Amino acid sequence: MESQFGLAHVWMQGDFVTRLVAVLLLGMSLASWVVILLKALDIIKFKKHAQAAQGFWHSPDFAAGLEKLGSDPHNPFRQLAIEGREATAHHRNTKGQLHDSLDVSDWVTGSLRNSIDGFTARLQSGLAILASVGSTAPFIGLFGTVWGIYHALIAIGSSGQSTIDKVAGPIGEALIMTALGLAVAIPAVLGYNALVRGNKSILTRLNSFAHDLHAYFVTGARVSASAEAGNVHPLKKGA
Repeated sequence: MESQFGLAHVWMQGDFVTRLVAVLLLGMSLASWVVILLKALDIIKFKKHAQAAQGFWHSPDFAAGLEKLGSDPHNPFRQLAIEGREATAHHRNTKGQLHDSLDVSDWVTGSLRNSIDGFTARLQSGLAILASVGSTAPFIGLFGTVWGIYHALIAIGSSGQSTIDKVAGPIGEALIMTALGLAVAIPAVLGYNALVRGNKSILTRLNSFAHDLHAYFVTGARVSASAEAGNVHPLKKGA
């Protein structure tokens, strides 16, 4: 009688280790897909915030610019603008502290950089899961294959039937674990690369926005993207 072939048969015929490997790979696949979907939605949302940030500099004053950035408390561009405003006000209104020895430019730079670093850590959260799944899933699947082949050969040897039709079924079922490991790893690797590119694009825009904010809080004007010297865009410092 020919052996049935498929994941269901592997599960029914497998021992504790084989089932544990299958469950582990399934859990890794679910975790990677959850991370990919959630982080992809975050990137789409942050790209919309980045587009809205372009209108910030077309506002008559700072307060109107904040309104154009929206009310989302998780908007990194809004958080950056507020952080820069508070850092500038704190430096100018507080006396007799250590930071008074720092130039306002250095103080604002440090505050903006801390805000960007915090957002970067939040943006990259979850990527370690994808990297771990992408690098370990093939080897976990290979372990399941080796374990399955070992037990298949023992069963074949004990039965005394070593013809090709008796060997092909159990060995082929064991190889499913390798294919399953690759099926888990490939989406994780592709998702990781795509998310890294998306994060890099957002951080590039955020750093550019921070550069303009720094110029605005220190000099009262945004440095123009034009290469012509002295070309700045003033923005009134409204509360």
